[in-house]
Amino acid sequence: MVIIKSLELYRTYLVAEKGLALNTIESYLSDLGFFFQKFSYHDTSELTGAELNDFIYDESSQGHAMATIVRRISAIKNYLLFLSQSNLYSHPLPKVDLPKQGSHLPVVLSLEEVDRLLDAPNLEHKREYRDKTMLEVMYACGLRVSELLSLTRNQINFQNDTIRIIGKGNKERIIPIGEFALGYLTKYIEEVRATNPGYKSNYIFLNRMGKKVSRQYFYKAINEYAKRADIGKRVSPHTLRHCFATHLLENGAALRVVQEMLGHSSIATTQIYTHVSSRRIISAYDLYTSRK
Repeated sequence: MVIIKSLELYRTYLVAEKGLALNTIESYLSDLGFFFQKFSYHDTSELTGAELNDFIYDESSQGHAMATIVRRISAIKNYLLFLSQSNLYSHPLPKVDLPKQGSHLPVVLSLEEVDRLLDAPNLEHKREYRDKTMLEVMYACGLRVSELLSLTRNQINFQNDTIRIIGKGNKERIIPIGEFALGYLTKYIEEVRATNPGYKSNYIFLNRMGKKVSRQYFYKAINEYAKRADIGKRVSPHTLRHCFATHLLENGAALRVVQEMLGHSSIATTQIYTHVSSRRIISAYDLYTSRK
């Protein structure tokens, strides 16, 4: 069943059978809306339940309060229960592990782990060459996954080696793109994308049908590449944005500059990466001193 139709049925169920107040119902549906913004599903048959852990990770790593995360997960699980009871959901109801209170520091890969992840795609395959390009651009520019997947031709300035991003709150920022990532992007556009049926599309990253690559696909792909790279940490597209910020700070970049490149409206949001950097430095120091 189409997702929109299932949500209409769910709303009717909450009103008619559960007897919930309209404000409560709107709150439930709003929380479901955050979930479906992250996963571009069209039909209930696409839901497997495995997405909940990715959703929890993404919400936690962005610093959302534990109470908010628990409430949203509860709304999603109740919706899946309704689908199951209505024979619209064929999978077992998912079991999820909620992060502990206060555990909002994002997972960050080491430089060596990032290298392994970026080298995981097989460049002999067009799809994986595209994925390699996406990973390189995301890490080089610290983009949000939505910004990466929505990237268009007119946002890239090959003369100035910059990308123009319209981020949250419709705020524009200009980000330099390194020579390495730009090289892959140029070759992808000129050689791989040129043979795609959607080559006239304004979107840069296209699937084999010529449509914009979906968020759902990219979540699955990056997890597959992490497995190939033998990375034991939980990896999502947002992980590369975390790595971008943390590695810049570890190499002496000014916090205010990193804030501008990430598009954070408040520097307090960017400051979380100083804690990540400190934690990694202390961890390395403890490991070094333990060997003395």
